[in-house]
Amino acid sequence: MKKNVGGIDKILRIVLGVVIIGAGIFFNSWWGAIGVVPLLTGLVGRCGLYYPMGVNTCPLEEAKK
Repeated sequence: MKKNVGGIDKILRIVLGVVIIGAGIFFNSWWGAIGVVPLLTGLVGRCGLYYPMGVNTCPLEEAKK
């Protein structure tokens, strides 16, 4: 699988993931576990939902085509 998450999208996913996890810890709720999804997609650089939609925000992968 090619990377399809890049730039600002990647940074926003990582920040959002950390914020959701932090809120889950602060409020002592299991809902914070949902923050793992955007955190991992930001760190790995791949989003499974982007593939069927044909979205690619990673400029390096577009340049290789």
